[in-house]
Amino acid sequence: MSDDALLQLARAAGLMAEWRDAHGNPMTVAPEALRTLLNALGLPADSEAQIAESMAAQRNAMHATPPPLVTTEAGRELRLDMPPGSYRIEAEDGTSADGTATPAYRGARITAPSQPGYYVIESGSRQLILAVAPDHAHRIIDACPDGRAWGLTAQLYSLRRESPQGTGDYAALEALATPAAALGADAIAISPVHAQFSADPNRFSPYAPSSRARLDARHADAGDVMGEPFEPPAHLAKRLAELDALTLIDWPATAETRLAILRDLFKAFANAPQASRDAFAAFRAEGGAALERHAVFEALHQAQFGADPLRWHWHDWPAELRDPQSPAVAAFAAEHAAEVEFHVFLQFLAERGLSGAQRAAKAGGMRIGLIADLAIGVDNGGSDAWGRQADMLQRVEIGAPPDIFNRRGQGWGITSFSPHGLQASGFAGFREMLGAAFRNAGGVRLDHVLGLRRLWLVPEGASPKDGAYLRYPLEDLLRLVALESWRHKAVVIGEDLGTVPAGFRPRLQKAGLAGMRVLWFEKNGQRFTAPGQWTPGAVAMTSTHDLATVAGWWTGNDIVWRKKLGFTPVESPKERQADRNALWAAFRASGVAQSARVPSRERGRPAADAAAAHIGRSACHLALLPLEDAVAAEEQPNLPGTTNQHPNWRRRFDTPVERMLADPVVEMRLRGLARARRAP
Repeated sequence: MSDDALLQLARAAGLMAEWRDAHGNPMTVAPEALRTLLNALGLPADSEAQIAESMAAQRNAMHATPPPLVTTEAGRELRLDMPPGSYRIEAEDGTSADGTATPAYRGARITAPSQPGYYVIESGSRQLILAVAPDHAHRIIDACPDGRAWGLTAQLYSLRRESPQGTGDYAALEALATPAAALGADAIAISPVHAQFSADPNRFSPYAPSSRARLDARHADAGDVMGEPFEPPAHLAKRLAELDALTLIDWPATAETRLAILRDLFKAFANAPQASRDAFAAFRAEGGAALERHAVFEALHQAQFGADPLRWHWHDWPAELRDPQSPAVAAFAAEHAAEVEFHVFLQFLAERGLSGAQRAAKAGGMRIGLIADLAIGVDNGGSDAWGRQADMLQRVEIGAPPDIFNRRGQGWGITSFSPHGLQASGFAGFREMLGAAFRNAGGVRLDHVLGLRRLWLVPEGASPKDGAYLRYPLEDLLRLVALESWRHKAVVIGEDLGTVPAGFRPRLQKAGLAGMRVLWFEKNGQRFTAPGQWTPGAVAMTSTHDLATVAGWWTGNDIVWRKKLGFTPVESPKERQADRNALWAAFRASGVAQSARVPSRERGRPAADAAAAHIGRSACHLALLPLEDAVAAEEQPNLPGTTNQHPNWRRRFDTPVERMLADPVVEMRLRGLARARRAP
């Protein structure tokens, strides 16, 4: 069987048969791997006849229905799939105007409005949405014109309050925002707070959520919704205190306890002040069908998984419940209306808590405030995958090819949007997701921003090394990101780490998206790059949640962990000592360390002090210091490639947020960062 037709089909489907690895070496995807992926994408390719049929089906799908949404840029001339002649265009504010489209090949040509926004165009029987993007997203320099902003990054669950909560919550975030703003911080970037599975408290990775359009209810609390403090039952309050005393979060027990308290709150809410009940009714009405669908999924998941552990995934539910639009689902929702309302209520509380944290940040003087984290994918057994089946990739997981840090490659156990599904739906799910991310934040971090251009697909059950890249409509997605950023006046940060294709970072910069410049990667050979040479439009960071903390790197704690788990060491102890010497030399050169003597391996705190000020000296418009480095912690939040072998997403800080930044050592470190940002 000839591979030429197979390669043609792969290209038509968006699969990249050839790519370059982290070292720049050319790589080729094996034909059998392409066949497996094409089959997973619904394009059988096991014989020449199947390939021919799949190619015909792919071509028909591309031309059968005109796209319901077209992206462009303000004032740009473009071709649309509609008849030439008169048309009407209506803006979001209801104003409309008439125009004349000139003939063009297979359609008509118009000039886009000069004002960014969403427009509805009607021409004869044809109607489409025109998404008009600005020249660039709302940049950090637009939010902070001096280009010398700084802030913190926080894993929300890791925050501790004076009152026992078992895990960090939105109230803890609000309590952190005020003292951080008082010290001069302009931003707090947080871990993802996407909706998880309330029926399964064992699921807690923030990067494998049920829905990216809804919030994590485990972090919600009563707030002021009752008009006075809500006192949970004594036995639940006692249990929460016991859980709060643990060194690591017990997610199952904590989630169950917090949700039990919220159920009691829901029962009491019938007697809440009228203003709170009116706010809830307005929230539910505004959320519409999408909010209801998520609440129904949560109730269904509880019923199915609760009845049979083998029915965790909606694929294993009775056939009539797998379709969100089925009469059986509607009947279930009606019969379990109170349970559905409870899950809407949880979203109401979560939204209220997160928006309260953003208001506190802005009221304290932060110019950006919260920076939300938008995960690259979702669990394919969750709410998004059930509710938007035609939009999502099926029978594959996304991940990463082998690279310097993960030589086996990575399979993340999650899925994401299908590029063809996105275009067919008018990017509806993508736009809903962006709106949710921007709604309560002054910025959004796009996890694995390379996913706007391509994602590494791994067939179910296969090794990550047997995957391939799938192309995405980069220009469309960048325009939609820029448009939503402009509409919300919120900055966008793209996690551009790992294997980055040539020309990708300049394209992000042109679109106004800030990249990330992490201390460990800012090297030229064996020397660390001077911070004054870091990219101005990017964000400077000491580390990320997936990498060693400064103190942990200095002491070699990350090497110890990798050795204990049988992972290939990133570097030998001898190489690490050479890097310590080089990093300290860089600290001295930037003026943040005076001693010519390199601190011993056991002393991570001087390195943490210097590193905080070092990123402050960077040319980047924003410097973000992880709270782990603010307190000189040695343990990192997550170790990629592990599940229960390492306590991922379970570590908590010892000091409550009300006192954390007032600790003299921590305050000194943050003031050193702030001074460095002000230095010429």
